[in-house]
Order: sequence, then structure tokens, then C-alpha cells
Amino acid sequence: MVKLKPFQVEQWMDEYETTPGVLNIAETCAASLSIADLAGLAVPTVVDGTTIIPPADPLSALATTRLTYGAIRGSSTLRKQVAALFDSGKDEDVSPLPADNVVITQGAIGANHLVFYTLLGPGDHVVCVYPTYQQLYDVPKSLGAEVSLWKLKLENGYVPDTAELEGLVQPNTKMIIINNPNNPYGVPIPRPVLEEIVSFAKARDIAIMSDEVYLPLTHGGILAPKPDDDENAAALVFGEVETLVAPPAPPSILTLGYDKVVATGSMSKAFALAGLRLGWVASRDKAIVAALLEARDYTTISVSQLDDGIARYALSDSVRDSLLRRNTELARRNIRHLNRFVGKWENKGRVRCSWVAPTAGTTAFIQVSTVANSDDDVSTATPVDDKQFCIDVLKAIQVLMVPGSLCFGEGKDFKGYVRIGYVNETAVLVEALSKLDRYFENNIA
Repeated sequence: MVKLKPFQVEQWMDEYETTPGVLNIAETCAASLSIADLAGLAVPTVVDGTTIIPPADPLSALATTRLTYGAIRGSSTLRKQVAALFDSGKDEDVSPLPADNVVITQGAIGANHLVFYTLLGPGDHVVCVYPTYQQLYDVPKSLGAEVSLWKLKLENGYVPDTAELEGLVQPNTKMIIINNPNNPYGVPIPRPVLEEIVSFAKARDIAIMSDEVYLPLTHGGILAPKPDDDENAAALVFGEVETLVAPPAPPSILTLGYDKVVATGSMSKAFALAGLRLGWVASRDKAIVAALLEARDYTTISVSQLDDGIARYALSDSVRDSLLRRNTELARRNIRHLNRFVGKWENKGRVRCSWVAPTAGTTAFIQVSTVANSDDDVSTATPVDDKQFCIDVLKAIQVLMVPGSLCFGEGKDFKGYVRIGYVNETAVLVEALSKLDRYFENNIA
């Protein structure tokens, strides 16, 4: 019998996110859209500079579709659209990813599980970045693989230090697992570091698995230009950031010249359509794709034709760019509100908040600590009991966050950290931070 540890972050969300009146800033998807909202983002398509094709109705074609299993691997149109996403930012000398190398799955969680179920087993060893989504290291363990954690460090800006790989790999290392950008830190792995990882793995014939579910939302954070519609954005910025430049978005691992790589993604996080339960896995290695398809036959016949159809619409030329623009602007607007909050409580009263501001994805990882006296140095600060802190806050003001040590640190690491999902509706985030601000004033400071 396969033995799995409790999936802490998912169990936490399941238990608390339906709390009556909750202000959910634990959610990691960009603010969710309805089908009507999605249609409202569509723009006409111009062909040959003159012909204007109005946006399609996302439901009209589906209304007459017979609900058979549909295309087993996912529709050819959707797989072409996903392949184009992976090709974004590739060098000109890199060949396009074939649509046949994309497999549609039930969410990125299904894609990740399929990769591990197919490629790992007893006697294998993997290296996995840490912290990250618990699935990425505990599912390999459950399959009998040994896992070495590649710990992200503050002094390296929470970017993986490739100099550490030599000391982590073993003769039986089969896979290096990364999450780009990282959940919970919201820090992307820059292209030069990705190239170093690829070079290291290629020289040793080690596969790389990259969870890229947040990659389309590399927004630059507080280093990005202020949203055009936020006249007060400048007043929300803490510290001198206007002269800095946001790092460029990293490319997919599939574009860096090594075939033995696998990447996963979904419609959930960056595309704000978690209700579709649709994801994907892709590789340039045809043998890996064939193995994934063989294993997939035992778990998934096909995804819903309805999900596939709405995903095709969302990734169409008339919708995709405006959808990502909407979510990027939301991230840039909201991170400034969160930055102002963290800046205020960096050193106020007995509270000490610290973070590395995220520049990609939807999550921030913030440590909350306290000192005995308001004028005490931060070096004397003690991290709060993050689980109890999150429960107390939820009970007192109905603001939901994720406790870091419980959900990302196996109960021992990341004491005092909370994960906040900040790319929700701005009004929700602002109200939650306002309540949290008063809670700090009245109960901790």
C-alpha cells in the first residue's frame, strides 16, 4: 500500500476556505472569472490587416457538441495552443514544440502526479527544490524514490544555488524537480540559472521536471511599471523601487536545448480558470511522451470536452493576451498594497515582518515575528506560532492565510511564515489587509 503524508496545504484550504464571511487571501489563483467575464475580454481578430473577425461565443460550439469522451490526448487545437505557450520567449534557433508532445490532463496536480507515477520508482533518487508544493517531493517518496531537498536560501534571493547540485546528486539520481516561479516565495529562476541546471543535468543524463504553473504570470512585482488605472499606486510603494528594473521573464525549461525535460502547467493560477480542472504536461523527448500516455491510460481516458472547449477559447488569439494582461495588471496593483502593509509592519511596535517581495506568480511568503519591547532589535525577534496565528486571525477577523511551517516546512522549517495569495480581487485584499492591520495594532503591537 502506498503511504502518503497528509497534504497539509490542501487539507488546510479544505477545512477553512468555506468559513462564513471569509476574506480568502490564502487562495493562489488569479481572481477567478466566469464564462461571461471571459467573453468580455475577447477582442476581434484582424486578418491580413483588413478583415475583422468578431470574437466567437464560447458556448455556442459547445452547445451542439455531443458529449462523447472526445479527443483522448486533448483536442489538437488546445494542444497547439499550449505548445505555443511553452514556445513563448524561445530563441529563434529553437524549433517549435510539436503539439503531439503535449498531453492534456486534469489540472497541473494531475500532470505532476502523472510524471512521477510514470518516471520514478523504488531505487531512484531525486533532487527537489524546497520549499515548494508538497506534492513535488512527497509523491516521489510515496513511490519509493529517495528525495534530497535543494533548500532555497535568503542570501541567494531564494533562487536555487547550482553550486550545491554536485553535493546533492547521487549515482542513481534520476530527476531534478524545480518549481518556476516558486510557490510560496513568488521568485522566478532566471534564465542563466536555468541554463546552469540544464547543463548540469544534461552532462549526467538526469531528467528535469519543471512545474511552470505560475510562469505565464511573471509580472515584475513592485519593480514593474505602475498600473495605468491606479492613480494612487506611487503612494503605496514602500522603499525606493522606482529606479530598479524588474527581471525579464524566464523561458520554459523546454526551450533550452535539452530533450530530457518535462514541464507542466494549467488553466488555474495564471489564467484564473481553476474551475476548468484542466492542465498539461509536455516534453521534447518522444519516449517520455509515449510513456506518459501509456501510464495515463490507467488514470484518465480524457478530460471533459466542456473544459477543453472553454480552455481553447481562453487561449485563443482573441482572448489569451487580454486575459493575461488583466491578471498581470491585477498582480501589479495588488502587490503594491501588500508592499505597503509589509513596509508598515517591518519594524513597528513589537511586530517585525520580513519578506523578499515576489516578482512572479500569485504568492508571497512573509515572516511575522515579535520582540519583547518596541525598541528591541530585530535580531531578538521570535517568530509567531504560524499555525495558531492563522487560526486566531481567522476566528477574530475572518481573514484566511496559510501557515508556513505546517504547509511548507514539515512542521519544523519556516516558523512564523504565512503565505498570502495577493492576486485576488483588489477589494478583497485591501479589506483583508485593513483588518489585519487593526488586528496587529490591537493584539500584537
